[in-house]
Amino acid sequence: MSGPGLKQRPALGAALRRLFAGCGPALRALAAGLAALGLFWWARGTRRWMDGFIRAVSAPYKRVVSGWVDGLPFSVGETLCALGVLALLALAGLTVCQRLRGKKRLLRRGLALAALAVWIYAGVCAFWGVHYYGTGFEQNTGLAAQPVSAGQLLATARWFAEGVNRTAGGVPRDQNGCFCAGVQQIFDASPGLYDGVVQKYPCLAGPQRRPKRASFSVLMSMTGFTGYIFPYTGEITLNVDCPAVFLPVTVAHETAHQRGVAPEQEANFVAVAACLASEKPLYEYSGWLFGWLHLSNALYRADPAAYGELWAQLCPEAQADLLANNAYWDRFEGPVREAAESTYTGFLQSYGQQLGMQSYGACVDLLVARYCPACAQAQAPAAP
Repeated sequence: MSGPGLKQRPALGAALRRLFAGCGPALRALAAGLAALGLFWWARGTRRWMDGFIRAVSAPYKRVVSGWVDGLPFSVGETLCALGVLALLALAGLTVCQRLRGKKRLLRRGLALAALAVWIYAGVCAFWGVHYYGTGFEQNTGLAAQPVSAGQLLATARWFAEGVNRTAGGVPRDQNGCFCAGVQQIFDASPGLYDGVVQKYPCLAGPQRRPKRASFSVLMSMTGFTGYIFPYTGEITLNVDCPAVFLPVTVAHETAHQRGVAPEQEANFVAVAACLASEKPLYEYSGWLFGWLHLSNALYRADPAAYGELWAQLCPEAQADLLANNAYWDRFEGPVREAAESTYTGFLQSYGQQLGMQSYGACVDLLVARYCPACAQAQAPAAP
């Protein structure tokens, strides 16, 4: 049995050498990328290592690069993504043409692309994923989410409804009574957005960076996204096609990510807190309404009748804004959005965020933990 096997080994080895001829660099790059990912996965269980990497590498890198690109009138991150897609399409076409001419380069290019994808993901882990495993917002501030009773939820939601009604009249509106502030007006009001909330939570301090418009905003709507931070440049890029009423709070949400708040539920809470403390009418109203939306959604699941009463307490202008927002997003329901949300849920879960995209609504516990005592003590609604 061993004789024939020994005779076949040279032939097998020669076949493998022919198969992988010219693939050496790609294989080495792929192996190195997998090793880098393995190092991240191994080290992420030790918080002090993650904190050290954030302080020494990730945060300084993004601070410098985001400063370089801040003055540009377009999103460098979006541009790089678009160029990457075009390059992949061109490479696919070239590969097909060469295949038709008898040139066999598919394996070599496939390995090169696999190595590139692994290294891109490793970079995302280095410049973004580390924040999920370092010392987070709750640990830095001592504000911890606690179990919420229906009474606490209702009291906080009512308090937010009062804030919504008080600020709804201070923003521009169209003939239908809907929020109609322009995108540039919202962006121009963003400097100093975090000044108020930093007084309460100094860990949120960071350099001011301006938001960027997404050129492919409709595509973002099709996939259900309102904004994102690009890990390699630290830029925040915003969907400017969807209703503008939540654009201010989305700016605040992505700025939270920019300042190292990774979990979505924490970023949502920080966004609301920043808007409420901003003394900027567009941002205040957007923050109140966004907080009310999350609280009322949770209340609807717990007590539909109480939700109905809460809805009736909203002023007509706020109701019009919410209905217009719902109507817009209903247009994009379908398999494309479901696939995108499923993919992003997997991405979040790969960093230990077990709620996936549901974590966006998990800020309710933090909102109640912070603001329900304010309701009871009749504190000023603009408190951060």
